[in-house]
Amino acid sequence: MILHTGDHGSSLISLPRDSWVTIPEFTGSSSGNRIPEQQHKLNAAYAIEGPELLVRTVEHNTGLRIDHYAEIGFGGFANVVDALGGVEMCFDAPIQDKNSGADFAEGCQTLNGPESLAFVRQRYQEAMGDLGRTKNQQKFLGALGDQVASPSTLLNPFRLYPTMGASLESLVVDESMGPFRLAQMFLALRGVQGSGGTQMNVPVANPGFSTDKGSAVLWDEERAAQLFEQVRRDQPITVTDD
Repeated sequence: MILHTGDHGSSLISLPRDSWVTIPEFTGSSSGNRIPEQQHKLNAAYAIEGPELLVRTVEHNTGLRIDHYAEIGFGGFANVVDALGGVEMCFDAPIQDKNSGADFAEGCQTLNGPESLAFVRQRYQEAMGDLGRTKNQQKFLGALGDQVASPSTLLNPFRLYPTMGASLESLVVDESMGPFRLAQMFLALRGVQGSGGTQMNVPVANPGFSTDKGSAVLWDEERAAQLFEQVRRDQPITVTDD
């Protein structure tokens, strides 16, 4: 996901893991591995050379400059939620997914760490599959940011310090991402749910594009280019993912 903040609100844009992209020529700064330019799925960049190549690949295909990087594993994700005391989510319909363990009734409820993990992982009951799952992940991250950045957390050291501590212990971040930057990230996540916020997938032309690496997600090049140009110029986002 790309999280952008600016004069026109916060935006959270998901790039599907199976996006068909160009992985640029690259030499690992630590490993020294030389990676040739290639067409592949986006998650292959991470598998080949970790966060460094993933960020470079995102920059290459979007034209954006990525300032900070944050990564969280499943166990760490649950720890952050539990340190916060749970996250309130509201569902318009019951959600059941035996693969992820999600089993939620319609209405509002507070999810603990394992329950939150089951929600963001579930996709089989989603009509859009992975694209639907990213929408749920955005919704959850917005709710998480809203509660972390709320006065009841920020003004209560008994909630704030455990939450920030769990976040820093659970997250893999770039060297300049300290507690202040982390708090800014949560504030930005809170902003994506506001009236000026945007939550969306990159526009897709074909979610089942056939490649020599299997089925991939092909972006709508024209609308994606327009979207990333609006983000780069900090303009209001007019592009949709419909």
